[in-house]
Order: sequence, then C-alpha cells, then structure tokens
Amino acid sequence: MSKPSDLRSRKRLATRQSISNAATRLFHEHGFDHVTVDQIAAAADVGRMTVFNHFPRKEDMFFDRDEEGREALREAIRQRAGGVSPLEALRLLAHRLVAQGSPFVEFSAQSQAFVRTIEGSETLKARARAIRDELADLVAGALAESANRETADVDAQLAASLLLAAWTVAYLHAHRTFRQTQDTLVAQKSFLSLVDQGAAGIAAAVADTPYV
Repeated sequence: MSKPSDLRSRKRLATRQSISNAATRLFHEHGFDHVTVDQIAAAADVGRMTVFNHFPRKEDMFFDRDEEGREALREAIRQRAGGVSPLEALRLLAHRLVAQGSPFVEFSAQSQAFVRTIEGSETLKARARAIRDELADLVAGALAESANRETADVDAQLAASLLLAAWTVAYLHAHRTFRQTQDTLVAQKSFLSLVDQGAAGIAAAVADTPYV
C-alpha cells in the first residue's frame, strides 16, 4: 500500500514544481503584478484550482522555498553539535549554506532576476517583509525552546530580531556587490563578513544569556 502513496506524493511534488517553474519564468519575464493565475495554469498545463490547491496565494509561487528555509533555521538550532551555542549554530548555518551553493544565498546573474522581480512589485516587497518578521518569530521561538524558556522570552526576541535585520542587510548588500562586480565569490565574502559582524553585535547584545 505504501507504493501508491509514494507515487501520489511524487506526482503531487512534480505538479507543484511544474507550477512553480512556470510561475517563476512568467514573473521574471513580465513582472509579478502583470501575470495572472490563469496564465500560470495554462503555462503549467493544469487547471486554475490545481494551482490554488498547491499555492493558496500567488506570492507563494514566487517564495516557494519559504518552508524549506524555515526548517533549515529550526534544524540548525535543534541539531547543533555539543558545545555550540544556538546563535553560533545560526552563524555557522550561513557559512554552510554559502559553501553548499544554496539557492537561499545565491549571488549570480540568475539570482538578480529574483531580486529585480521583488523590487518591481509592492506585493512581493510586502510579502518579503512579512516573511522576515515571521522568520524572526520562528527563530525567537526556537531559541527560547533551546533554553527551556517561555516562548515570549525577551532575550530570544531581541536576538532573533537583530539576527534577521543583520542577515537582511548582508543579503541585500551582497546582491548589490554582485551587480557592481559580477563576481560571485566577492559577493559571498561580503555576505559572510556582514553576517559575522552582525553575529558579534548580537552576542554582545544578549551576553550572559543561554543563546551565546
């Protein structure tokens, strides 16, 4: 009985990816706000309702790796090695993602299309800000959990808010660096340098807490 279930899961994932690929191509070519769900459905050769079954909002098709990113943050804290603090685990995660060539921290000609599409849409910019705030809440909760503190622990909230702010600045600066230099390695170095600088500042801000 497991094989049919696995087959259904694979088909569902393949359909979801096909919709996402079609949407991304159209968004990059025409701009997010100028593409309709019907156009995406036609490009992916599926029905309109099938699109909504996989992606409740049009923005979700653009930020289709959102849940994958959330899980990476959770796992970095929960599965950190012994002797590694929660905040250090997150700093190491940034370095690991760059070393692995993760699409989350890609600085290339292809990623520039992603950033330009966001810059051209107020809807996407608003969703990006909302995701940043949601990630800050997620990290705060994971930090508090790691120390057996209340979810609303103010030290965890401060650390998480500072971390997301630092990573956002680092990410945007790295993309600007790539635009100027067309050099992925230089952009990666600028990203990690700011991540490390931010980590030092966060550690100072929440010194003498279980998160450092």
